[in-house]
Amino acid sequence: MAEFVSLSRSGEASGSGRGVAVLRIARPPMNLFDTQLIREIAEAAAACGADPEIAALVVYGDERVFCAGDELAELAELPAEQAAAMAGDLQTALGCLAAIPQPTVAAISGYALGSGLELALGADRRIIGDNVKFGFPQIDAGLIPLAGIRRLSLLIGPGAAKDLVYSGRFVEADEAARLGLVDQVVAPDDVLGAAIDWARRFTDGPARALAAAKAVFEAGPDGPQRARAEWAQLFGTADQRLGTRSYLRDGPGSAVFTGR
Repeated sequence: MAEFVSLSRSGEASGSGRGVAVLRIARPPMNLFDTQLIREIAEAAAACGADPEIAALVVYGDERVFCAGDELAELAELPAEQAAAMAGDLQTALGCLAAIPQPTVAAISGYALGSGLELALGADRRIIGDNVKFGFPQIDAGLIPLAGIRRLSLLIGPGAAKDLVYSGRFVEADEAARLGLVDQVVAPDDVLGAAIDWARRFTDGPARALAAAKAVFEAGPDGPQRARAEWAQLFGTADQRLGTRSYLRDGPGSAVFTGR
């Protein structure tokens, strides 16, 4: 059983039987990320990824905070040899939202700092409250982000990314939106609802095609080759046959997909 993470279903399932899962982070008072919490999040995300009844995943802290940063008390005593041994696993765990096949959305209120922001960068969408403060303060502890630098650079460009990482400064909601760091800004009380609303659009969607598209986005420079393979494999799915025939007969948006 996880100590700091819970995974639940939100509302009723769709006609296809698939629904939205909500992964809640609760390590009070500030949801600081230590190695245990990072691993619990990754395990919960993997469980979601393996569940065909889950169409999309929402990751949320609470109304006050998503994550206020890294647990420096743990890192301060970490020997270099142990850090080297665990770096790869932690880096993979922080990228867990990008690794699962379903669409993911980070619902963020309050602070999203350090490893918490790195986790959120792996989501397909970020919906934030207008009270949010983002940042990578690791530089002020003599460290760097373990998993977020490449994603940040691809998202907002290398110049803006270097500014944030090198300075460790905080970014508020309006600047985050201007930089393209987030996709939607709402009132803090509306963050979770807005994220669930976005996620629900996929409950009747073509799960295999969505997973294929996500795999191509995540393939980086190998995207064109991955796209060829994923595109061809979709011709072996029931959803492709159903979708193309329904589109021809009744137009776009008419198919009721099964996820197979």
